[in-house]
Amino acid sequence: MAHRLSGRGARSAVAVAAGVALLSVPQAAHASTSELAPKRLVLTVDQAHRSRPRPAAGFATHFARGNGISYHGGPLLTGRPNAYVIWYGDWSANTATDIIPAFLSSVGGSAYFNINTTYTNGGGVHVSNAVSFAGALTVGEYLPDRASLTDSDIQQIVADAVGGRLPAATPATGHQSPMPKDPNGVYFVLTSHDVAETSGFLTQYCGWHANASIGGRDLKFAFVGDPSANIGACAAQTTVSPNGNPAADAMVSLVAHELEETVTDPDLNAWYDTRYYENADKCAWTYGTVRQLSSPQASSNGSYYNMTIGSKPYLIQRNWVNNWGGYCALSS
Repeated sequence: MAHRLSGRGARSAVAVAAGVALLSVPQAAHASTSELAPKRLVLTVDQAHRSRPRPAAGFATHFARGNGISYHGGPLLTGRPNAYVIWYGDWSANTATDIIPAFLSSVGGSAYFNINTTYTNGGGVHVSNAVSFAGALTVGEYLPDRASLTDSDIQQIVADAVGGRLPAATPATGHQSPMPKDPNGVYFVLTSHDVAETSGFLTQYCGWHANASIGGRDLKFAFVGDPSANIGACAAQTTVSPNGNPAADAMVSLVAHELEETVTDPDLNAWYDTRYYENADKCAWTYGTVRQLSSPQASSNGSYYNMTIGSKPYLIQRNWVNNWGGYCALSS
């Protein structure tokens, strides 16, 4: 979902489901079985594109005519995007710091990310099936309100990370060298379980992406928080998950959502439909065919997954294929 610091209506990183051939996750996976009534935030084009919370129950089906999504003339990230992670808050002893980077390190070149190659800019250049995990910083709760952040605070965290204005390094945060001001980067601000985002995290959205002029560059960034405080709002599986960390596994699906929306609509003026839904919004909370982590697999815990990226299993929402009339899928 796009967050228009630099968004449009409430286009959600976990928006209303759209797609074909829906297979709901088995009940044990705590999948929803009905569509969430869209929570329309009346936002201007200078505000945010946000991800709606998970439907209370179930999946809705909507199949658009044509390809179901339109190009509005804006730029795309057609080269290899660089994904950066800024860990804000307390991430000590949290396996998210392994699970999420592992996904970002391996999603480029996958059949899943290949869906984004069905999108082109005005010159006919396709988004590439490539992503680089370019680095990470860990910072404490250093802003004045510390564990209660605003949208502007998220942008400030990115500005601090690329401007070298982060707090002095501590044993917990390690060396704080500035991140580059990368116009082909996507900066993910990931907040820990004790950090709130005051504009509606866990009640009106689960994540968002935006762009803004930072340090003289048009930078793209996204917010995804640890949803533990209300995990049912932003996770399909709330007690077990493929990598044994339900909050982190939920965050992977949200990170995937924001990443694919950022490459196809980085400045919030490229690809979206008549409802202002971006590609991932059209397929949010739909997962296709799922498999169970069960015996004889050593990591058996009864959770469900629908793809393996690198060496890890994940349950990740489908994405909208901009071809053959348009449809939700896990690969292209």
